[in-house]
Amino acid sequence: MAQVQWNGKRALILGAARQGLALARYLARHGAAVTLNDRRSPDQMQTEMAAMADTGITWSLGAHPLELLQPAPDLLCLSGGIPLENPLVQEALRRGIPLSNDTQIFLQAAPCKTLGITGSAGKTTTTTLVGRMAQQSAQYRRVWVGGNMGDPLINYVDEMTEADLAVLEISSFQSELLTVSPEIAAILNITPNHLDRHGTMEAYTAAKARLLDFQSPGAAAILNRDDEISWGLRDRRKGRLLSFGFSPLREGEEGVYEQSNRFFLNQNGKTERLPLEDAIELRGEHNRLNVMAACAIAAAAGCNAEAMRAGVSGFKGVAHRLEFVRTWRGAHWYNDSIATAPERTLAAIRSFGGPLILLLGGRDKNLPWEALAQVVRQRVDHVVIFGEAREKIETALGARVLGSKPYSITRVNTCREAVLAASRLAQPGFVVLFSPGGTSYDEFKDFEERGERFREWVLEFSETLR
Repeated sequence: MAQVQWNGKRALILGAARQGLALARYLARHGAAVTLNDRRSPDQMQTEMAAMADTGITWSLGAHPLELLQPAPDLLCLSGGIPLENPLVQEALRRGIPLSNDTQIFLQAAPCKTLGITGSAGKTTTTTLVGRMAQQSAQYRRVWVGGNMGDPLINYVDEMTEADLAVLEISSFQSELLTVSPEIAAILNITPNHLDRHGTMEAYTAAKARLLDFQSPGAAAILNRDDEISWGLRDRRKGRLLSFGFSPLREGEEGVYEQSNRFFLNQNGKTERLPLEDAIELRGEHNRLNVMAACAIAAAAGCNAEAMRAGVSGFKGVAHRLEFVRTWRGAHWYNDSIATAPERTLAAIRSFGGPLILLLGGRDKNLPWEALAQVVRQRVDHVVIFGEAREKIETALGARVLGSKPYSITRVNTCREAVLAASRLAQPGFVVLFSPGGTSYDEFKDFEERGERFREWVLEFSETLR
């Protein structure tokens, strides 16, 4: 891919979080005149401004004024939190100013093979596993892992060589602007999520599908044959197709499947057993699916079975994703703060048997809660509801039926109050599952901060707490 020349170009970046800051530094380093715009005030941005003092960028803070489009920039770049409905973005589109973001510019600049992973759930776990597998493969000089998780890889693109592999987690907010696709693209699943941003499932699906839309015939697509929407995109791929799932492969298909609790890879007309079952330490059927996805993706990247096993071995999961925190009062406490949609909470509940205390809440994303409520009534002993979405969740759960699950529904205001309420319900043999189903933005800056606070509060418990 031809390198884009930025020297002398004028770039306007909306949003000064980690994506916007990383992109501003990259573009400035390559000779662009960069304006970085954020709604936060100069007082709120002092740390970021000090960190970027050596870049020579121009700051515009406090609002998104339309005057930033005069004279017109050569490019308007959006951080993930900036919706296309933003008035400044809409005016830029009306004036014909091209849009981009850090993911698009990274894919244009990367000298090495790129691998992009998206989906409604499991992205970070799968991306991490693929990175670990690829790092065990001798064919790459260095494997870079990042994107929507960790550091934006635009921070490191100048250090990359043709002998490297870049593995990116890509969100729908990032993919909706893409006009270039990674050489290997995986869509793990598509279930209701971020409808407060995308509006409809059709628009959300279209944003995810852009990972496939600009691939070349020599590229590879990895899809979930057990997920109706992911598998429904198979005719949009341009090149090789591998799939993963619990259902069997059909004749002539390539991919990963499970049979009698053993894993197999079929590719190039040959079937190979993957020696993984005794190496997996992750809980839940959804994580077995993540492992299969990672193996299919790694196979497309040229990794062998030994590298796959080495990548899975010793991997206990990513923070805030069914993360075991401690045993207290005989109950096992788990942090699943990543669950920002009801579908993710459903998967978490299904990872456990036995008595369950579930903490639900946060901010709703205009998603349905009824399917989760049905499973709660079947599987959960006690529910604690908190946050902005508490009324919607309580309505979905319906009136409590005496003698039936859930045996109690406790409604509180804050996340901290929910943890304390759960501490009063905890008994030996129970699992206390913090899997909110809503976003963290009503109380915290992101799900990671929410998960860190949950972990801190649980670790602070003493045996005398009442």
